[in-house]
Amino acid sequence: MAPVSKASKKIFDYVVIGGGSGGMAAARRASGIHGATVALIEAHSVLGGTCVNVGCVPKKVMWNTASIYETLRQAKGYGYEFGPVQFNWSIIKNKRDAYIKRLNGIYDTNLQKEKIEHFHGHASFVNETTINITKEGSDPIEIQGQHILIATGGHPIIPNVPGSELGISSDGFFQLEEQPKRVAVVGTGYIGVEIAGIFHALGTDVTIFSRTKQILRKFDPIVKDTLLKHMQSQGVKFTFDSKVTSLKKSEEGITVEFVSDGQKGEIEVDVVLWAVGRAPNTKGLNLEAAGVKLDDKKQIIADEYQNTTVKNIYSLGDVVGKAELTPVAIAAGRKLSDRLFGGPRFSTSKLDYVNIPTVVFSHPTIGTVGYTEAEAREKYGDENIKIYETRFGNMYFSVLDEKEPTAYKLIVTGPEEKVVGLHMIGKDSDEILQGFGVAIRMGATKADFDSCVAIHPTSSEELVTLR
Repeated sequence: MAPVSKASKKIFDYVVIGGGSGGMAAARRASGIHGATVALIEAHSVLGGTCVNVGCVPKKVMWNTASIYETLRQAKGYGYEFGPVQFNWSIIKNKRDAYIKRLNGIYDTNLQKEKIEHFHGHASFVNETTINITKEGSDPIEIQGQHILIATGGHPIIPNVPGSELGISSDGFFQLEEQPKRVAVVGTGYIGVEIAGIFHALGTDVTIFSRTKQILRKFDPIVKDTLLKHMQSQGVKFTFDSKVTSLKKSEEGITVEFVSDGQKGEIEVDVVLWAVGRAPNTKGLNLEAAGVKLDDKKQIIADEYQNTTVKNIYSLGDVVGKAELTPVAIAAGRKLSDRLFGGPRFSTSKLDYVNIPTVVFSHPTIGTVGYTEAEAREKYGDENIKIYETRFGNMYFSVLDEKEPTAYKLIVTGPEEKVVGLHMIGKDSDEILQGFGVAIRMGATKADFDSCVAIHPTSSEELVTLR
């Protein structure tokens, strides 16, 4: 290794490792609002992290693409007449990639506007205040931070099975140049379910492998069971209680060998997508040099104030593993910077991880906030829980032959019937949830819901007329 360039050594108020959503939000709040001197280190050639480059943003573009295709097919039921719909994967891929590239440029511009010094390279700790930055073709440099934030995110897990390299991860989904005709999705978390839904809506034959008999394991039954039943009715194939044992290249594509209910089987597909979880990006950070501790999942241990086990070193986002959602990382980053650099009035600033709304961009969409029914019963006791539930047909599908299900569940507790959980599946659930999420954050009761005049005719009116 070349010697460290002492001329490049600088001391900053704040060193942020990771240029994803959480790191960017923390850096910009510290510098742009509070005037701290900030360095941001990003190992990849582009800023924005998973969400912007291979996550929520391009995923939503593809979900929109699939939803438009569905709408075009449904339009015939509303009296529209046109010929066969043709879809060109490469056109939307090129437009999507160009959009992401523009966002990368905006991130670069924002750093310049906020006077944040951007270092492109790999960061590793020398000690609890010093970071070494290496980049191929350049001399390593060292910088120091009075405060250091680790926001390095995570990456998809590729399982250790023979031929696993023949499959792709969710990252690889965005690199596909053509739409595959046959896909196997291994995993039934929100990433697997969302991508499987996109493929299926666009006409790809989809088989999903689940190691259990369910999908979306941590979600409330009203949404995960309803979605599973609907996906099956639409032709998505599921292989339950299964384990993929190997992938092999074949003349027709890829042979997926698996065991399901103790029986061996195999299918031929064009693409295998691994969606079996994500792991934190801690490798190579040399955290032991600073004394930063990890848990048994290799995630950084951090408290509710984002403090790690070392004073003045903090961590947030997917590398910590608490509510792995982009808005959570952004909010945590901003709260942390307020506390560190905003003065006395922000001395207790931190993100409240309770009642965080989240959405699954499935077909149809899922929205959820608060406790599941099982969690609520465990926390408050069966005798203190009441459930309000409804299933109905969205009016949009009233004139269509093919229907999508809609189901809502409201979970309340105590004599005042405080709302502690809301779970929704159905058209537009993603958009409906945000406002109700605010109400639940404010401590709304069932009476508060009931006192709101319904907007008719909408699906959301069902939430304020539950009996």
